[in-house]
Amino acid sequence: MLDRRTEFTRLRECAGLSIEEAAQLLHVTERTIRRYETPGSRGTDPSPLAMDFVRRMAQAAARANFVDRERPAFRFIDLFAGIGGLRKPFEEIGGKCVFTAEWDRWSRKTYAANYPDNPFDHEFAGDIRPYADEPWKVPEHDVLLAGFPCQPFSIAGVSKKNALGRPHGFLCDTQGTLFYDLAKIIAHHQPKAFLLENVKNLERHDRGRTFATIMHVLTQELGYKVQYRVISSAPWVPQKRERVFIVGFREETDFSFDDLALPESREPVLGDILEEDVDAKYTLSAHLWGYLQGYKEKHAKKGNGFGYSVFGPGDVSRTLSARYHKDGSECLVLQPGNRPRRLTPRECARLMGFDEPQGSDFIIPVSDTQAYRQFGNAVVVPVVRAVARIMAPHIVGEPAAKDAISELVREPVYAHG
Repeated sequence: MLDRRTEFTRLRECAGLSIEEAAQLLHVTERTIRRYETPGSRGTDPSPLAMDFVRRMAQAAARANFVDRERPAFRFIDLFAGIGGLRKPFEEIGGKCVFTAEWDRWSRKTYAANYPDNPFDHEFAGDIRPYADEPWKVPEHDVLLAGFPCQPFSIAGVSKKNALGRPHGFLCDTQGTLFYDLAKIIAHHQPKAFLLENVKNLERHDRGRTFATIMHVLTQELGYKVQYRVISSAPWVPQKRERVFIVGFREETDFSFDDLALPESREPVLGDILEEDVDAKYTLSAHLWGYLQGYKEKHAKKGNGFGYSVFGPGDVSRTLSARYHKDGSECLVLQPGNRPRRLTPRECARLMGFDEPQGSDFIIPVSDTQAYRQFGNAVVVPVVRAVARIMAPHIVGEPAAKDAISELVREPVYAHG
């Protein structure tokens, strides 16, 4: 594990703070700061709050130094945007979002609260389909981001059409799906790169035909050089969540998912993101807890594993889903001497990486029900950040930009114990 005191020094310097300024901001003495920064010192280690504070200051400084809002390194659009999990990492590497599309009004509310754009240089759309019919209405962009929904395609697949010698193309293969609308926008604008995200099962949907059609459209019909990788979120957040990420470049590059960097610290556990004081309303009622126990017992007798899961602070959660608001059964938190409880929306924000492990910066302006749905449908932000960083040199290209990207602050270091 990285030495937290030398890590404190690095973060303080990245933030541009002197020892005197750091002492004033953290309400400690300069002598205490020097103890934080002396390896092997018998002095006090920085508290988690102190580490979190200087980390945030460093991140803000890195973004301010690199992202010029008037002259961004690149322009990107955010389609099927949800609550902005794809957007944040691409802003961090110097991009500027010029167009967002998200149909759900509650997700738009959360997105707008966290990304208060200038309406003169950014357009926020609802339904993407009218823009696919007139793609020139979408602003010019270098990168397209999309967490597109997976819908059944109406044909048996490209391989079958090839075998029959029939013509094919995304205009007939994927018509009526949201991927079709996405493909039309790519075809018109031909962005330098794109990043698409979907559930792991996209690879196996309809016996692999759906994924084969998507890859055929992206590579053969649109002409992009495409790679994909299923990535687990477990190295970054205490959740076993696997998603497929599809990266495409218009021109040949040496981009490789093999360059993906994993965090240097231990894998996080649920205790890292739990709140200390939790409202009793998140504890399951006696009726619901009894129902879940009975449901699990019934299925256990049939020999299957359906039912709730309870986790302690040293565990890693199952995948958070959009149905979490119903009963929380996929991830219940152990409460010794009491019935288990749901995660709070804030804990979900941390579990998905929208907040730091003990952070609370992400704005949640909606009801708990809507928040659970939104986080359950979202991407894990640190995973996208890792992908964005290996895409960045091939998007920006300039050595100075590469140097700036390499200076972006690493992920939080989780302490043992």
